[in-house]
Amino acid sequence: MASRWARTGRTDATLRIASGYLVLAALAVSLAVVLRDGWPWIHPSPWLSLRPPAALLASAALGLTLAAGVVAMTRVAVARFVWARRLHADLRPVARELSFGQILLLASLSSLGEELLFRGLLTPLVGVLPSALVFGLVHQMRGPSRWVWVGWAVAVGAGLGAIFAATGSLVGPLLAHALVNAVNLSYLRDHDPGEVEQQATS
Repeated sequence: MASRWARTGRTDATLRIASGYLVLAALAVSLAVVLRDGWPWIHPSPWLSLRPPAALLASAALGLTLAAGVVAMTRVAVARFVWARRLHADLRPVARELSFGQILLLASLSSLGEELLFRGLLTPLVGVLPSALVFGLVHQMRGPSRWVWVGWAVAVGAGLGAIFAATGSLVGPLLAHALVNAVNLSYLRDHDPGEVEQQATS
């Protein structure tokens, strides 16, 4: 377990990416204040009329539920579908050399930067589905799994945006995004579907 925390092969790249997400978060906050005169972690006109404590709790509960569903669907899809195993294999090099500490850093800061931008800033301005589409399209990758990954990101982005728009609180999307990224990056690093298939056929 200690070695998983201490892997340093990609420390510099991880810190550069993490810094980029911090810049993205600061940019999203600045643009939200300028463009709609409000903080991006509060939706200006939520679907539900909830008091702040209730909105926060509802958002957190929905976010944790969404995260659990996405993580479970990831495992089921990789176990059952060729397209999911191909996507897993295409994404795996991103996580293969990350330590657990680096995974936590990237998961938390990517959640912060992306949620402040795509949900906190864009969702109130353009709506849930258009912001989810933009979120999906920026998740481009090379290879045959490109559009599978984009479609997956659009679907998850729509769920995150709906939680924010319904409750008015960004807490749930932040929690869900961070948990999904942390758990699934660990899964990408530690699980090789190719090895499982070889063991099953040997």
